[in-house]
Amino acid sequence: MVNSTHPEAPLGLTLSHIHHSYDMPSGPRLVLDDVSLDVEPGEFVALIGPSGCGKSTLLRLVAGLEAPDAGTLLADDTPITEPDPSRIIMFQDPTLYPWRTVRGNISLGLDIRKEKDPEAIDAAIRLVGLEEFATAWPHQLSGGMAQRVALARALINNPRLLLLDEPLGKLDSLTRLAMQAELYRLWKSQGFTALMVTHDIEEALLLATRVIVFSPRPARILANIPVEWPSPPHREDPRLQELRAEILRHLEAVMAGG
Repeated sequence: MVNSTHPEAPLGLTLSHIHHSYDMPSGPRLVLDDVSLDVEPGEFVALIGPSGCGKSTLLRLVAGLEAPDAGTLLADDTPITEPDPSRIIMFQDPTLYPWRTVRGNISLGLDIRKEKDPEAIDAAIRLVGLEEFATAWPHQLSGGMAQRVALARALINNPRLLLLDEPLGKLDSLTRLAMQAELYRLWKSQGFTALMVTHDIEEALLLATRVIVFSPRPARILANIPVEWPSPPHREDPRLQELRAEILRHLEAVMAGG
């Protein structure tokens, strides 16, 4: 587990004509409106859009935590009907158990499955650079350290698809920059497919191979923007600023009713 070469191929996704709504006191509220999207194995795709438009709902559908009202969700041509260890979701809050140490929180999935693999736990701890904090309690960790624990807890399951729901959204700016670099490094080394919700356009462009821009609720895809870098991206690259401006134009146009 947590090998430099991933033991299983990353998952590909096919989302076809997805519709989803929530029952509200005033009646059904449409959240996703005819969303179709293909994600190639090993891609890192970022989802950008206004708050509340339905991005996190889409992640929950892909995770198998909810079922769409209509449309087809496939992971490697297999219908998604329930959660599966190959598809792991990581939320904005690390949700660590306060009565478990760093090591205990990381081993949670193994413990639930009654699997003993201390070497895998050690490898996961090393992977996120927390060797000196293996026996620390959650209240002794900084926000960035807690997110590293949550990331290691996800990666120890060797996900073929990692779903990231604003995992860095509550971190201070310096810690967020460090965690962006860490997430990019882990994606490159572990080889999983990644689907990430973020409100930070620069973050999306620095991490992703493609950025999907959504409209306000109900979410429709406004733009599908490939991000191609000859080497690890640099924040001062003029192309990054051009892509940032392009994404903003899409969002500003739809928010203005254009």
